[in-house]
Amino acid sequence: MAREISRRTVLRGIGTAMSLPLLEAMAPLGALANGDAAKPPLRLAVLFVPNGVNVPRWTPKETGTGYALPPTLEPLQNVKDEVIVFSGLTHDKARANGDGAGDHARSASTFLTGCQAKKTDGKEIRSGQSLDQLIADRLGQTTRLPSLEIGCDKGAMAGNCDSGYSCAYSSTIVWKSPTQPVPKEVNPRLVFERLFGDPGQVAEERDRAKALMYRRSVLDLVLEDAKKLGSQLGGADQRKVEEYLDSVRSIEKQIQAAERDTERKLPPELEIPDGVPGEFPKYVRLMIDLTVAALQTQTTRVVTFMLANEGSNRTFPFIDVRDGHHSISHHAGNQEKLEKIGKIDRFYVEQFAYLIDKLRLVREGDGTLLDSTMALYGCSIGDGNRHNHDELPILYAGRAQGTIRTGRHVRYARNTPLCNFYLSILERLGIREEKFGDSTGRLTDLA
Repeated sequence: MAREISRRTVLRGIGTAMSLPLLEAMAPLGALANGDAAKPPLRLAVLFVPNGVNVPRWTPKETGTGYALPPTLEPLQNVKDEVIVFSGLTHDKARANGDGAGDHARSASTFLTGCQAKKTDGKEIRSGQSLDQLIADRLGQTTRLPSLEIGCDKGAMAGNCDSGYSCAYSSTIVWKSPTQPVPKEVNPRLVFERLFGDPGQVAEERDRAKALMYRRSVLDLVLEDAKKLGSQLGGADQRKVEEYLDSVRSIEKQIQAAERDTERKLPPELEIPDGVPGEFPKYVRLMIDLTVAALQTQTTRVVTFMLANEGSNRTFPFIDVRDGHHSISHHAGNQEKLEKIGKIDRFYVEQFAYLIDKLRLVREGDGTLLDSTMALYGCSIGDGNRHNHDELPILYAGRAQGTIRTGRHVRYARNTPLCNFYLSILERLGIREEKFGDSTGRLTDLA
């Protein structure tokens, strides 16, 4: 007979502490008997992309539910009912407002803060607390990790990277406080260890455990604990745990394959940390898989994923774009460059569609993980050539437990602050704020 277990139950092994997904056995006593499954907590995932977009290929012509997906957004076709395309949203504090050049640095630093970055490449950097860190401060004590910050580009946290702005501004979207940017983790192996390593071990034990983890599967280490747990669970929960362990093993295999890849001879100018797949699409999807694992297990309730640093000049030969992204974003109306930008934009949207699909495949309570996740995608530049900070390319997915109506293209009045949406996100998480960044109120027409 199944018995109730704590939501904080973990599978333990040497150097390992694996949180579990939400199970029926974690419901409060009597809840299942009354037909009322335990309500999962709301979570937030943020995906940031750089350099703006090819606006005509991005923006739907129609509003409402009957809109047609433009070419860049076509990868969303199978998840269209789960998505809102926002138009008209603005980040005024990413504009110069008297500070001159530096739109890329301001784009990243403003994205989750809604604050004007102080123009400096010295130690006196300043922006504002980011949305994710406000959530971490209020809700992080309920999870093992208050927040998780990941990305695909290493980034310097000092030096001049954009017209007199510190590299810290363009290398992270996360600010713990107005003066404390948070670097992201770009190595999947280290992200994996943060999620599944045991934080309670002393340093010497942790080093031994890490060496053992590298030699053996993390699942081998928790196998005995998993068997004990299985004997306490009902059939549905046993299947859910098995599916979860399979997904963890899949992530682990990807990381191990990537580590074998890095043993091959690489060009000296190419910096690839251990565990990073040599192919960028595989790298992005591995990081998305880790994002889903973090949210599924409630190891954290907020994940930020910076797919590339702002101003990134990455090339995309796998989609036949060998020019640097930032370089061609200054397209000056050149159709060949615009076509290439459209290909890059579409590739990034495909990754967001992948995240949505992964979230909705995870069953949780009476719904899916997507039903309890608010997923935000975008940046603070509209057209990379104009460096404008209105008409931002913003996508959103997730019904926020029935409080947000998806499947629409919604256009707001010009210069509506994106921070108005952030206030609405906070409210759904139970965090009541009257103002965030440059907000002027909550975003209307969501429910």
